[in-house]
Amino acid sequence: MKHRRIPGRQAVLTGATVAALVAVGVTFQTANASEPAKTRQPAPLSALAAGKLAATLGEDLGTAAAGTYYEAKSRSLVVNVLDAAAAKTVEAAGAKPRIVENSLAELTGAHTTLKADATIPGTAWVTDPTTNKVVVTADRTVSDTEWAKLAKVVGGLGKVAELQRTKGEFKPFIAGGDTIGGAGGTCSLGFNVVKDGAPYFLTAGHCTDAISTWSDSAGTEIGANETSSFPGNDYGLVKYTADVDHPSEVNLYNGSAQRITGAADATVGMKVTRSGTTTHVHSGTVTGLDATVNYGNGDVVSGLIQTDVCAEPGDSGGSLFSGSSAVGLTSGGSGDCTAGGETFFQPVTEALSATGTQLG
Repeated sequence: MKHRRIPGRQAVLTGATVAALVAVGVTFQTANASEPAKTRQPAPLSALAAGKLAATLGEDLGTAAAGTYYEAKSRSLVVNVLDAAAAKTVEAAGAKPRIVENSLAELTGAHTTLKADATIPGTAWVTDPTTNKVVVTADRTVSDTEWAKLAKVVGGLGKVAELQRTKGEFKPFIAGGDTIGGAGGTCSLGFNVVKDGAPYFLTAGHCTDAISTWSDSAGTEIGANETSSFPGNDYGLVKYTADVDHPSEVNLYNGSAQRITGAADATVGMKVTRSGTTTHVHSGTVTGLDATVNYGNGDVVSGLIQTDVCAEPGDSGGSLFSGSSAVGLTSGGSGDCTAGGETFFQPVTEALSATGTQLG
């Protein structure tokens, strides 16, 4: 097979409504939380190791667990728990316990209530383990009447949730990292994958919802849709129909690439990097999990990863990774990469499982 990378270059959107997603600012607080005195200092952990430990402790602790996050400075996993007994279990496992007030069941229940009573276009909510709350944000399109309704629902949740307003507007980004596009616009390739021995790639579902046949930046047709999941989720699977190289790596736009050897679940505090056709490579931190975004056209996407990484139209579908591990697919974001912004991602582990594909 002739090896050829799909060329990456900045592209102009055509035939698609695109705009930046609103910033979802999180106010960090220490209320409702305390740390047990004189706890043993845990051994340093990488973010990926912390994510694996978080999954194990989540199973071991059951209802006594209330979320986790990674402290990059101390390289430790912080585990929210409800009592001293659970704190001892966390400490023994090599993590840092933190006793909080709101249980995971209460936080999950808040999401359920918001979905049932406050699914208003222009709103979003995310669990923030650092504040032990669900943070709800309304964008500038939410009317005074809708705001009053939202405030009533959030107020009814009491200490579990907080409400804030932002000046932007929630919209998905549609415009691997490499440029891909079609009649509906331009997006970015996420990750090359394999299914039943055949090559495919993952990108955003709102991209495959708008585009069915894909070309590279030179206009050469390279693939056709296999699966598209949007709204609800935001992933799409495209089957290669052309004889082009499809390495398991991400374009770093400096003449080199990051090899991808596996997939990882995101952890709050994890350092991540995003690659996309419009703004190329930018890095930041995971700031929230299980985010729900109600886009302005009424499309609701849940279970997203929230980060402080910037992105712009055309970056949709692009790769989010941590070292050699695939983490997410770009869904939408706020601001731009000059002033800064925030971006949401579809977890790649869910996309791989749902499509029956593997990295490689």
